[in-house]
Amino acid sequence: MSVYEVGLRLRGKTVLVVGGGSIAGRRVPRLLAAGARVRLVAPEATTTLTDYAAAGELRWERREWRSGDGDDAWFVLAATDDPAVNAAVAAEAEAARTWCVRADDAEASDAWTLAQTAFDGVSVAVSASGDPRRAASIRDAIGAALHAGDLDAPRTRTAPRAGVALVGAGPGDADLITLRGLELLRRAEVVVSDRLAPQELLDMLGDDVEIVDAAKLPYGRHTTQEQINAVMVERALEGKFVVRLKGGDGFVFGRGAEELDACVEAGVPVEVVPGLSSSIAGPAAAGIPVTERGVVHDFTVATGHVPPGPQSKVNWEALGAGNGTVVLLMAVKNRGAIAEALIAGGRSPDAAVRIVENATTKNQTVRECVLSDLGVTEAHHPAVIVIGDVAARARTLPRTDRDR
Repeated sequence: MSVYEVGLRLRGKTVLVVGGGSIAGRRVPRLLAAGARVRLVAPEATTTLTDYAAAGELRWERREWRSGDGDDAWFVLAATDDPAVNAAVAAEAEAARTWCVRADDAEASDAWTLAQTAFDGVSVAVSASGDPRRAASIRDAIGAALHAGDLDAPRTRTAPRAGVALVGAGPGDADLITLRGLELLRRAEVVVSDRLAPQELLDMLGDDVEIVDAAKLPYGRHTTQEQINAVMVERALEGKFVVRLKGGDGFVFGRGAEELDACVEAGVPVEVVPGLSSSIAGPAAAGIPVTERGVVHDFTVATGHVPPGPQSKVNWEALGAGNGTVVLLMAVKNRGAIAEALIAGGRSPDAAVRIVENATTKNQTVRECVLSDLGVTEAHHPAVIVIGDVAARARTLPRTDRDR
């Protein structure tokens, strides 16, 4: 069946949704994102739709559909579980020359909701002669190709807006960067990158993109934070769009706040794109939840780059006295001293420990020991150290095709 694809600009226009089930629950968020004024008519609704109504994002009339409900509507979605009601809604809409989608019967519907995906300002909608599964499959393939860069979606030749994006790239695997982070990275004219940021992401950049290696190696050669701040600000003030690419999340022991302040103080437009923090994602990749129902009700993330003592701002005694999970970042060098401080605070010398190195990458390694042996157990940067009962319950994850 042939159709004429068209994009509806629904901002400020009333859309009638009849039915409050799962189909309406999937369609309404897109209608709201398009700026539509959604009026929901249904005696019952999903939790998501109920929450939208409670927040004032849509108007919910908690009753059965009545003739005339669509008189002020520009667009109608008939999504009840009663074909007779859907048919009546669609017939009335057609008589009023209002486009209506029947969610239960594509053949009887005068309009279809297309399978849609979006990336970097590009929206792609797919129809497949009324076959929603086929349309969704093609949509997913196009979306994956856009996100992976296999399908190019070049922008018009206008310079990106000058400024800085502070992008967290995630715990190690290049695929774990957020969609927003990847979108901004593709626009970058200058990228200031750390060693722990997935280097594969840099391969997708054009030859005209300036790459600045921040080279912040732990306990070794490094570029001062002041120099990094200066490079970002200077390039942005020259009219460039700069991405500061960091492993994990730059606001979790990543000095992202200092970089944000530098941009704000210089009057440079700045956007923060959070990343998956290795403090949680690293253990998860090794099958270790930092919390688990019935096992532990709290966890603490601490930096170990400063050993216990007057210079450390961590209350190691309190962490030792607690029962929660302790997650350590940047603690390989000082792990022995940290273990001694936790034991002195009351933590059992036999507390379970897992050391997750190169989390989420093909080189991921998990080592286990007890707290008293942490200082003499082999460990290498970059590593996340997990201490507590959840570490004793670590799972051995089956290998996937991705690991082979």
